Amino acid sequence: MDANGRELIFKDEVYSIVSCAFEVLNGIGHGLHEKPYENALAVEMLHRGIPFVQQPRFPVVWRNQMVGEFIPDLIAYGQIIIDTKTIERITQIERGQMLNYLRISKLSVGVILNFKKRKLEWERIVLSSIQPSSLA
Repeated sequence: MDANGRELIFKDEVYSIVSCAFEVLNGIGHGLHEKPYENALAVEMLHRGIPFVQQPRFPVVWRNQMVGEFIPDLIAYGQIIIDTKTIERITQIERGQMLNYLRISKLSVGVILNFKKRKLEWERIVLSSIQPSSLA
């Protein structure tokens, strides 16, 4: 349950992903570029039998025209977008990007993993079906 008494969706799956990230960070250390962490995470998930796809492609469509592609680092369990980062800290920018990724992919849960420092920083992002209005 979360702080509001709601059941967390994909709770066990997210914790499995974060556990893999801890293992990777402990194994290869911090401060590399993002790609080695993405690849090491894929190796760790494969080792643990966690189903995933790496670098799947999703069309970005505007007015019925494909205007680009979104290519997430990983999708685990067919349901959770994983975004590996090596940044100073996770900010509203990364949270907003993840919400956009979730909208494009039509998935509801994302995990941002930041490998920049000795201590893993991570956040679970959920796209609820009810988005607050930006108009007051």
